[in-house]
Amino acid sequence: MIQLLPQAVDPVLPPSVTSQARDLGPLESPLVWLTAAGAAATILAVTIALSHNRRARRWGISSSIALFLVAAVTAVNSYVGYVRTPSDFGRLLQRGSGAMNVAGTLLRRTSDDPAEAGGDSTASGASSDSGDDSAAPPSGGKPAAPAPSNGASTEVLNVPDPAHGVANGENYVILPGGYHDPANANRRYPVVYLIHGYPYGGPRDWLTSGSAPQTLQSLEDAHVIQPMIIVSVDMTANQPSVDWECLNVPGGPQLETYLAGSIVPSVDKHYRTVADRGHRALGGMSGGGFGALNIGLHHLDEFGSLLISLPYDDLNDSVGILKGNQAVIAQNTPRRYIPTMPFPQKVSVMLTVGTGAPTDVATAHRIAVSLQRRGQEVVVHAERGFNHTWHTARATLPYLLAFADQNFRGAPAAS
Repeated sequence: MIQLLPQAVDPVLPPSVTSQARDLGPLESPLVWLTAAGAAATILAVTIALSHNRRARRWGISSSIALFLVAAVTAVNSYVGYVRTPSDFGRLLQRGSGAMNVAGTLLRRTSDDPAEAGGDSTASGASSDSGDDSAAPPSGGKPAAPAPSNGASTEVLNVPDPAHGVANGENYVILPGGYHDPANANRRYPVVYLIHGYPYGGPRDWLTSGSAPQTLQSLEDAHVIQPMIIVSVDMTANQPSVDWECLNVPGGPQLETYLAGSIVPSVDKHYRTVADRGHRALGGMSGGGFGALNIGLHHLDEFGSLLISLPYDDLNDSVGILKGNQAVIAQNTPRRYIPTMPFPQKVSVMLTVGTGAPTDVATAHRIAVSLQRRGQEVVVHAERGFNHTWHTARATLPYLLAFADQNFRGAPAAS
């Protein structure tokens, strides 16, 4: 950890919180790919021994190839940390169609993953996570309040904005325990907005790969933070394969405007939020971290805290999305504009990286120094043993949320 300003403090968290965030899910364990690789090698050895038997040879070669492929895929997942549990794998399959979607639905229904208990509620016209929208309320309707719960719960807030190129945006709202308790009917909550990575990322990722509901619950149980709302926003513009980088794309979706001008007001309308910049944070990982940094700096009037995991400060290979428009590129390259931008309001920033990703570490320090020179409060938190993966984003999320909580507590009381 490198603390750059005395006002900005890297939170110290109890082991019960940090160990949970660092734990591997059952499908991330190296035992999965090692078992598959071992089985493939065993079958291949038997096949060689029985090479005189044409049928056995054909079966053995096919099986060993299939198992080696499984080993390769699961080894990559063990490194990246994208699919943690059978339930996560079911959600991934549900993105497909036909038999793949059915298999994903069945896998989730039979999963014993605690995160599946209770499912998701539906709010403001969004279909449920199962894909069945037959019972969805009309668009713009008030979220249906589920029964009071002592634990964090998740709802889906659909925020369509065709005028800005977003036909349908499914935003996942993670509510703290007790939110729907009648005793808290007059209580308002600060909000953290989180953006997924690009490409092929989506708002579900912070619930699965990022483990946001479990992290929120563990921090509350350990009395580290006061209750807050987390919103995992949909910045895919209904095309998750495109590397949008949360930009207002010339001739395309206006994602920055969508987040700041549509999602935030919709969340404030449908939920009991403390609707001011001091009680509102914006964060994300990788491409979503770039988006959070860029949008947050463009909208200092809306966000008082920025929570950036796996940061970068220029568009790199994604610059093509802006079609060579140099003025727009300059406006969306924090590395270029931070040194001269005005800061009419101060912003507190936390950047988290894995020590195994030297480029991330260097980038985080470059951003931090640049912001510090402009008088802003910054902390860099380095997690040992991780790289530019979801493992790092998940392991550092408790620090990001605790940092946001520190800022929420220090913000002036809402009028």
